[in-house]
Amino acid sequence: MRGTVAPGYAAVADAFAAVLTGTHGGVAFSVVRDGEPLVELYGGLADPATGRPWAADTVAVLFSGTKGLTASACAAVADRLDPDAPVARYWPEFAAGGKGDVTVGQVLSHTVGLPYTDPEPAPADRLDDRVCAAALARQEPIWEPGTRVAYHPTTYGAMAAELLTRVTGRDPRAVVRDTVAQVPGARVFLGGDPPGPARIVRDPEYRISTFLTDPERRRLVDRMYRMLVAEPDLPNSPAYHHSGALSGAGLASAPSMARFYAALCAPGTSPVPAAALARATTTWSEGTDAINDRPLRFGLGFELADPIGTYGPEPVAFGHSGAGGGRHGAWPGRGIGFSFLTNEMRAEDVDDRAPSLLAALHTCG
Repeated sequence: MRGTVAPGYAAVADAFAAVLTGTHGGVAFSVVRDGEPLVELYGGLADPATGRPWAADTVAVLFSGTKGLTASACAAVADRLDPDAPVARYWPEFAAGGKGDVTVGQVLSHTVGLPYTDPEPAPADRLDDRVCAAALARQEPIWEPGTRVAYHPTTYGAMAAELLTRVTGRDPRAVVRDTVAQVPGARVFLGGDPPGPARIVRDPEYRISTFLTDPERRRLVDRMYRMLVAEPDLPNSPAYHHSGALSGAGLASAPSMARFYAALCAPGTSPVPAAALARATTTWSEGTDAINDRPLRFGLGFELADPIGTYGPEPVAFGHSGAGGGRHGAWPGRGIGFSFLTNEMRAEDVDDRAPSLLAALHTCG
């Protein structure tokens, strides 16, 4: 274990040491308040195959932790992207398939009913948000938009990317990068070649959608997550990193993510206007996932504190988790931003790493 903790945060160091004991890859946990690090801990291996150690600035694929940054960029342009407005106001082609009344808020809160792209894009286009968005614009939802909530693992990013393009006229990856870069010390890599990324590895028992037992919906989940299921090494490829897909291809370090979320909590440092952030982090949808059977609670793209304690014991929280165990977010009542980053993917029902760290953090400060 390497790094530092501020006085009063020894419980977090103890919890991190326990996490590290059972780690075969690498882990990092950062906590920031008012721009000052309270916890900067890391250890293990950034590349188990070569023995390369995890460093203080190691970056790793965020998977769906990228969605929290995408949601922040959408909130940052809320003066041009009204969540109550129909998507077709900004993206006229989206009105096809009976979607003329679908709102931006329904897209961002995972209630639009487009959890997969149909027809499936060609292999060369699977990570191309623009191509996927064009296909989604032609689709009919599989339920009446706004009537059910279900996590949209890849299509959320494609639709958000297209909306950002339409309202800013810019590459949506640049919009997200620039939003993050407004916070000193924070950086996300979307597209291009990240420096020395950690190599993603999987626990042998890794599984997706651990709340789901229905075989029919399991086939649907397999379709939604086909890339992650069928190509476990895809997240380590240059093609994945270069895509900059806004649902899950961002890379960052734990200190960057913690600094960014801490800045969101602080008036005067946030890259998102306070009113827009407040609106984006109130409840827009909640309930049991209509596909995955997992309890959910969403703002406008942000995950919120939920009944299963995804964001620890703090009653008010927002952020976004990532496949395999990543957890990035904020406790606004404490002004804290945090990030648990790992390259070792574990199944949600057996992964207690982030919960144990957040539970320890809650006893401190």
